[in-house]
Amino acid sequence: MKVLVTGAAGFVGFHTARRLLERGDRVVGLDVVNDYYDVALKEARLAELQALATATGADFTFVRANIADRVLMPEIFRRERFDRVIHLAGQAGVRHSLVDPHAYVDSNLVGFTNILEGCRHGEVEHLTYASTSSVYGANTTMPFSENHGADHPLQFYAATKRANELMAHSYSHLFRLPTTGLRFFTVYGPWGRPDMALFLFTRKILAGEPIPVFNQGNHTRDFTYVDDIVEGVVRVNDHAAEPDPDWDPRDPDPSRSDAPFRIFNIGNNNPVRLSAYIEALEEALGRKAIRELLPLQAGDVPDTFADASRLEAAVGYKPKTPVREGIRRFVDWYLDYYGERRPEPRMARVGKA
Repeated sequence: MKVLVTGAAGFVGFHTARRLLERGDRVVGLDVVNDYYDVALKEARLAELQALATATGADFTFVRANIADRVLMPEIFRRERFDRVIHLAGQAGVRHSLVDPHAYVDSNLVGFTNILEGCRHGEVEHLTYASTSSVYGANTTMPFSENHGADHPLQFYAATKRANELMAHSYSHLFRLPTTGLRFFTVYGPWGRPDMALFLFTRKILAGEPIPVFNQGNHTRDFTYVDDIVEGVVRVNDHAAEPDPDWDPRDPDPSRSDAPFRIFNIGNNNPVRLSAYIEALEEALGRKAIRELLPLQAGDVPDTFADASRLEAAVGYKPKTPVREGIRRFVDWYLDYYGERRPEPRMARVGKA
């Protein structure tokens, strides 16, 4: 297949493009490579993809473009004629949406519209796109299920991702474009984002600096290792969404439709308390953290927990990487990438804000 992977310089996009290249697909990676976080890290990911293509003869092309560009994006779709699209680009970050909401409008709303239009006019066989567990917002029924309501987001970021799901359904209904949205649950692993907890904690622990532990470390997350996420993404890409003949408009399931439309949770189905996550990182680093205990941040939800049974039934997806193993792999990558030695052990200290 010829697959467009947007956000190819990003965390999940890089791993997804690499997996597709390794199995022999033709991949066009697209990314604007903005400075939301370390551009050098993004360029290093792209260099890895280019090196893989050179070493193996894989078919990889990179296009530096902004998905919000209403002139360039249609040209790319007309020129390349993609079979499938995996849309992983977009403005990320829950807390950044509190200070720069316009970035989310441009990327997550305008950009997603351009992707939908490109798929529609380019007769793309299937669009798989990234949503987020954050859409569950004020819902506290655990585990989160796709048939739960997701109409009370707690941040603007989540609101734009929920909008993507609704926009996708309209195109699936009007134009019979097969679309599948994946609600990611706290992805972590090698080549991760520097603004996320694991990266931030590792850097500060190595520097001997306090780490900010919000909600006193008591909230839980369904941490999901990136290779497990990518396995689910690729399997979904291979299984185009189809109409559900049993869908009942009088009792509508929000995750499916009589149109070729699906929404799935993609998570580890095993929530871990943040304090235990930090302990696993301390074990992998061989050093104790200095914890600065803080209240829950504005816009954060106390807990996430994925019911991923529908995705497992649909494509056989089942995460298999334990959190301790995933963290160890991240630490090994981090120390190698930044050329750091494993630190000498230190005693723990706890600070209170």
